[in-house]
Amino acid sequence: MMLSMQKHVLLLLIILNTTLTPLQRRVDGNPLVMDPNIICRRTKTLVGRNADVCQSQPEIVQEVANGARLGMRECQHQFHSRRWNCTSQSRNLAKILQQGSVLNCSLDIRETAFVYAITAAGVLHAVTQACSQGALPQCGCVTLQSSSETYHDSPAEQVLIQASPVQDGRWEWGGCGDDVDFGYEKSRQFMDTRQQKGKSDIRTLIDLHNNEAGRLAIRTQMRTECKCHGLSGSCTLRSCWRKMPIFRQVGDYLMQSFHKAIRVMSGNDGKSLATIDPDTLPLDANILIYSAESPDFCQANQRMGTEGTQGRVCNSTETGPGGCDSLCCGKGFADNTLEYEENCQCRFHWCCEVQCQRCSVRKEVSLCL
Repeated sequence: MMLSMQKHVLLLLIILNTTLTPLQRRVDGNPLVMDPNIICRRTKTLVGRNADVCQSQPEIVQEVANGARLGMRECQHQFHSRRWNCTSQSRNLAKILQQGSVLNCSLDIRETAFVYAITAAGVLHAVTQACSQGALPQCGCVTLQSSSETYHDSPAEQVLIQASPVQDGRWEWGGCGDDVDFGYEKSRQFMDTRQQKGKSDIRTLIDLHNNEAGRLAIRTQMRTECKCHGLSGSCTLRSCWRKMPIFRQVGDYLMQSFHKAIRVMSGNDGKSLATIDPDTLPLDANILIYSAESPDFCQANQRMGTEGTQGRVCNSTETGPGGCDSLCCGKGFADNTLEYEENCQCRFHWCCEVQCQRCSVRKEVSLCL
């Protein structure tokens, strides 16, 4: 099973690693157009089921990579003020994802749970959005049948879609609804790898659960949008369709789940999960789960993939996660003055150029010792 988990982590890391330049791995998660053939070559021996998709539908793989980038950018946004800031440096991210492989084959920490969930959600979001934009020949928009109440079935839930009729009761489903079912299946295909299918060890069960929680973060926040039709805006007829939430809402939702994550252990049958706290309610598919407490991330530790907090910028006036007391682990901080240049007094000149001056800026910052 150790080999199976390593393959699952490798697939995710290959997708992430091929979407980031060396500079981006050190600094940020800005997108970079990448060649899907790179992913196909590197993953062919790992997940044979996806080899056909790689060869026949490379545009799908491109959107999977876009989704992985989207997920990691959101992870970095959500954790930017925390001791572990969702580093995209591949070798360190690998060790965070493989905490179970490094420390104990049955361990998963909260940060691992979030990374898997946000990446699975990112893949679903990117693929579905590409469908709606007409970028993928395999899918498109979804138009539901006209009704005052329509049930939309999915493998994980049943959502009641309601649209309030206009005064004369005339409205219909129309517009360009997001084909979230297609994105859902592609996220499952690439994130829930074949090596895990049929496995029942605790790490597999936890990772599959968190993948699904990420996808459900989108499904449960689908919204109805409508547009009125008629003379002078009379709205005698209204078209409605279903749209995904913006991805920042998905990240916020999963961050709340991160804070409420439930610690689990293997069930008595060895094939299921059970909460460690007997008073906890039964596991909800939407909540993140983990099996081991996280390290404090204060010290750099190559073995565990943590970079420590020395040299991190902190806020000396805050007491929360981004405050110097918390971020610097009580080791203190030093105030420094940064001097740099930036564009200023920018003006648009017809047509079509923006001209800026360069201004010197001095900024006081606090850095962890």
